[in-house]
Amino acid sequence: MASLPKILCVGAEPTAVEALAKSLGAGVECHAVPNHLEAEKLLRTEEFSAVMMLNQDEAGIQPLETIRAAEIVSQIADGVVLVDADNALVWANHQFRQWCPTSDIIGESFYKALGSADILGPDFCPFSSARRSGVPSTTVVRISDHQFYQLKAVPLSSVDHAEPQLIVSIRDVTEDSMQRQKLDRIREAGMELADIKPSEIYEMTVDERIELLKTNILHYTHDLLHFDVVEIRLLDHKTNLLEPLLAVGIGDEAANRVLTAEPHRNGVTGFVASTGKSYLCEDTAKDPLYLDGLIGAKSSLTVPLILHDDVIGSFNVESPDVNAFTESDLQMVEQFARDLAMAINTLELLIAQQADTARQSVDAIHSAVALPIDEILNDTVNVMEHYIGHDPDVVRRLQAILRHARDIKQVIQEIGREMAPAKAAPIEDVEARPLLKDRRILVVDADKAVRDDAHRLLERYGCVVETAHEGSEAVLMVRNCGENASYDAVISDIRLPDFSGYQLLLRLQPLMTQVPMVLMTGFGYDPGHSIVKARQAGLPAYAILYKPFRLDQLIEVVEKIIQSNEVHAPTSS
Repeated sequence: MASLPKILCVGAEPTAVEALAKSLGAGVECHAVPNHLEAEKLLRTEEFSAVMMLNQDEAGIQPLETIRAAEIVSQIADGVVLVDADNALVWANHQFRQWCPTSDIIGESFYKALGSADILGPDFCPFSSARRSGVPSTTVVRISDHQFYQLKAVPLSSVDHAEPQLIVSIRDVTEDSMQRQKLDRIREAGMELADIKPSEIYEMTVDERIELLKTNILHYTHDLLHFDVVEIRLLDHKTNLLEPLLAVGIGDEAANRVLTAEPHRNGVTGFVASTGKSYLCEDTAKDPLYLDGLIGAKSSLTVPLILHDDVIGSFNVESPDVNAFTESDLQMVEQFARDLAMAINTLELLIAQQADTARQSVDAIHSAVALPIDEILNDTVNVMEHYIGHDPDVVRRLQAILRHARDIKQVIQEIGREMAPAKAAPIEDVEARPLLKDRRILVVDADKAVRDDAHRLLERYGCVVETAHEGSEAVLMVRNCGENASYDAVISDIRLPDFSGYQLLLRLQPLMTQVPMVLMTGFGYDPGHSIVKARQAGLPAYAILYKPFRLDQLIEVVEKIIQSNEVHAPTSS
């Protein structure tokens, strides 16, 4: 038996429906619902031949248009529900129903229908907040360890309800939340890359610290990023070479390939290091920049290591699959690369700190013994002057004392160079001055601070410094400076306790073929016209330092004196 045609009557009073049914006769079945929401719900489960809209809703919207809008909402990708004052579901679209564990959810509590969600915030009472404030409230809920939704509750005023109902939109944010959690773990891992306890710092060698960093890198790239093929290179800014730091899963030939930070003929790595831009190679067979790394690699992802806007290296991962890396992978690798750059910088600072500590230790030892050794030298040459011609054995012993004292100073400098780690970047970048290395300098000044500074500043460039308090000591030092040896420069104050700098110059002329004299004076201070007289006696115009002078001025004058001596040195026939 065929079923009767059914008409759905929306918004009609019962009497009106009865009248309609009577007028249509027994061949038609009429159903009445009070509003368009109930109509939409019924239309999803039953078939009707016609829908009759018997009134207009309170908002002035044609009910048929409202039903069409409800149908559209029912089909969108986000979940949409209507909840009452008790947070029970009045209506839910198709997407929300799919997310719920059971299908019979109308009248059920929102959170129970969704599956006992945990509210993660930022608003932990979004429905109450929306009703109380009258403005939308947003929060994130977790259904399980791997399912996250973002809720937005919007209050809906209605004359039919004492308390406003809520329209709640629900968006699946699982992928974004998982990505954010992964980035958070990567940030935490980055902080641990070079995390060394203070008590461990000085117990580890430079190589041990580097190995610790490599181990941590491999651990986190495998466990967090899930990459098995990794190559890291560091940029040497002086040579522009990309030096290998770590290579796993890549052949020896590729790992040891010479690459520079240039955009052409240096592969993806050279391009990334030169431009500072990340590079996603989706298919190695079609990419003109790619150079073979992993045997059988089909795609790669390379990002720069950047510290304070400067590229310090590159981080590269590869896969045997085409299009293996996504934009999400790129975001995570770039984050890890930023943390890695910081870790490398921390490691270098620790190495430099170790070097600086060694240098400070050597400086402390040297400052404690340098001037006392000079005192030994001064006293020894004074004694030698009194014993010359009287007791040859005593003279030989005194000469041995001079040699040993000078050897002690040399040993201290050599120990200082050995204590600094070979891979350390010095805290204070001292410009190389080959002309000054191993040059013997005599500094004559009554001021202890001047003599001490002379040791500290000149020995930084490899000079061998000795000092004297007064002119007569300086003469004895020159006279007894050793066989086949002489001072490469004599730096003297113009006013010494016993005589002037000019008088010292005159006394040294018989002892030296050419006196490499440099005079120091305050501006305008030359009561005995020592500078004028010294100039008349052959002192070069540049060989004058006006206190206070800069280190670069001192170095420049000493180098000129040394060069002048070498030009005018007598040649053997």
